[in-house]
Amino acid sequence: MSGMLRNRGRRTGEVRGRVWAGVDRLFAALLDRIDRGLATGSLDATLPGGGFRRLGGRAPGAAAVVDLRSWRALYRLATGGSAGWYEAWVAGEWASPDPTALFELFVANRQGLGDTARARPWSRIARRLAHLARRNDRDGARANVAYHYDLGNDFYAAWLDETLTYSSAIFAAPGEALETAQHRKLTAILDRTDTRAGNRILEIGCGWGSFARVASDAGRQVQCLTLSTEQADHVRSRALPGVEVSLTDYRDAAGTYDAIASIEMVEAVGERYWPDYLGAIARLLKPGGRAAIQYIAIDDAIFDNYARNVDFIQSYVFPGGMLLSESRFRAIADRAGLDWRDRHEFGLDYAETLHRWRAAFDCADAEGRLPADLDAAFRNLWRYYLMYCEGGFRGGGITVAQVTLVKR
Repeated sequence: MSGMLRNRGRRTGEVRGRVWAGVDRLFAALLDRIDRGLATGSLDATLPGGGFRRLGGRAPGAAAVVDLRSWRALYRLATGGSAGWYEAWVAGEWASPDPTALFELFVANRQGLGDTARARPWSRIARRLAHLARRNDRDGARANVAYHYDLGNDFYAAWLDETLTYSSAIFAAPGEALETAQHRKLTAILDRTDTRAGNRILEIGCGWGSFARVASDAGRQVQCLTLSTEQADHVRSRALPGVEVSLTDYRDAAGTYDAIASIEMVEAVGERYWPDYLGAIARLLKPGGRAAIQYIAIDDAIFDNYARNVDFIQSYVFPGGMLLSESRFRAIADRAGLDWRDRHEFGLDYAETLHRWRAAFDCADAEGRLPADLDAAFRNLWRYYLMYCEGGFRGGGITVAQVTLVKR
């Protein structure tokens, strides 16, 4: 009997050994795939069990370091994409002294990596179903905006600059104050409207009123639209001359305006509703009127894969959100009777803006100035979000731009 037990034990050990050998080969193959996809930059990886491997290193680029504490991190990446990679980070399955460099590396090599970091079909279906439940119809848009923006004005005030501007600045020189760079961006939007004192501007998605303040100071009349009760309350509290704010969906706006401004609001619309958004702009503008739009776009070459998946931001930070495909969006604008003019891109300025925000966020957290009801898990989520976005802009896979749309 004892001999039979010993033999059974040996066989069980042999089976387990073959299983783990197969697992090792599977993850080694995934690492090989990542290695082949890194045309620029490098990744120094400490492996579970203490091994080490350098991936890439063929050409200059981002130099990232990762401590893979569990093979499960790669499993989550392979099956859940960027959302799965975040879940692995939360679980402590990987760590890095600078996650931003890791995100930059992966985005910079987006073509070579292909769908390596995209969710597998069975995982994608489950995430897509959850995402579809958050579509931006009128009720869904209100809920999605509230999820992100109604965290409380005190939360955003703790780490945004004094203007409470939650969009990319435009910098003129290294080391320039963020508030100065934000004022330059807001003035650039106002200049694009080609309006004068007394003209009426509709702002679709007014944030906390930083553009409305600049326009009010220049003598414009501004009608602000938002779906965030927190933002609306703040804009009203500023009592800006000539500025009114209402909790109104852009699809329900009425009237005719000399110009329209919309700064990084269209990312909350969703591809399905791009025709509604641009149709509303065309309907609300006077003939010859101008719409000044600031938008975030993803590389058209990877848009289809992006659109089929539900990424980390859509899953955990901004439900219903979606970056633009510039070519598709521009084609819809043209069909709506809007001419596309004077595009200006400044993606690296967004990377710098995000870097400043994260430094301010970390400082506010260390000093206990973030609202007490936001726990450590929430604060870490937002820290990760800011690093993730910064890496995306530094890697060039996403960018930010301003454009003027002129009604024919």
